[in-house]
Amino acid sequence: MTSPAPAPASTADADVAAEAAPIQIRLRGLRKTFGSVVAVDRLDLDVRDGEFFAMLGPSGSGKTTVLRMIAGFETPTAGTIELGGVDATREPPFRRDVNTVFQDYALFPHMNVEQNVGYGLRVRKIARTDRARRVAAALELVRLGGYGARRPSELSGGQRQRVALARALVNRPRVLLLDEPLGALDLKLREQMQLELKAIQRDVGITFVFVTHDQDEALTLCDRLAVFNEGRIEQLGTPFDVYESPATRFVAEFVGTSNVLTGDAALSVYGEDATFAVRPEKVRVMRTGATSSAGDIRVEGAVREVVYAGAESRVVVDAPGCGMLTAIRLNVAADDEPLRRGDTVVASWPRSSARRIG
Repeated sequence: MTSPAPAPASTADADVAAEAAPIQIRLRGLRKTFGSVVAVDRLDLDVRDGEFFAMLGPSGSGKTTVLRMIAGFETPTAGTIELGGVDATREPPFRRDVNTVFQDYALFPHMNVEQNVGYGLRVRKIARTDRARRVAAALELVRLGGYGARRPSELSGGQRQRVALARALVNRPRVLLLDEPLGALDLKLREQMQLELKAIQRDVGITFVFVTHDQDEALTLCDRLAVFNEGRIEQLGTPFDVYESPATRFVAEFVGTSNVLTGDAALSVYGEDATFAVRPEKVRVMRTGATSSAGDIRVEGAVREVVYAGAESRVVVDAPGCGMLTAIRLNVAADDEPLRRGDTVVASWPRSSARRIG
């Protein structure tokens, strides 16, 4: 008799397993200055084995400097870097079990795909037969089997990006560092490569550390992310935690969009002199006669802007006492009565959907 299939592991089980994984990268008191400019300021961070980790922040926030210090391209002014439990703070890049994929791919134009991918193995004097086998396996992994004889100039942007990935993975590093590798791609190809990257990371099972300024990209790809601002981590957590429960006003406004109520607006709506953040998708814009659920916040105002974006519309409401509120309205039915500038409306959201932030 056939045995029943085992029940799938729960999300909680997966979280416990992830937390039990050994720490692959440990940063303690990491600091980097360039003259009088503090790029990274006393940063502590742990990244676990097999984790897809994102460092998210605006330009100049310190995320790329941290990546370069992990890779060995920059030397910390202070602090320590451990890789796989070993102090690597002063080790040169070639002695660190990490590889880096850059935004411009850095492929050799005079070499074909196979030669590009196998270059690092050749430098390490890996035997020709073993090198050929590993290069073929790496190209299959990134879905480029049969492309070995082509030159980079004969490939699309997405294919060149995958060659750069194969070249980094063929050396079998413990950690793969990705410095905005999708930044040069157009939107549709970037979205496709996000799925490719996630699948590849799942297949190889090694630690990926991904630097990006694109909030949607970080939320889509990673298991956990750190939001950087002025050389420090503002918040560290899962995409769900960071998006749904932003710890600071910076996180609320940088990761996605938030309606921030503070001062008199917070007092009039919530009765507290504090700061609250409400995501636009939580806000419902209705005609003045429409009803909402008991206990919901209701604020009257006038429509100031409607931006149509296909599946949804972004509606900006000027609400006296609250300022400008942004709502996302799904374009579900073709016969929905459209909102227009100047319409008098009610903006409503569940009281519990607002997050108090620091």
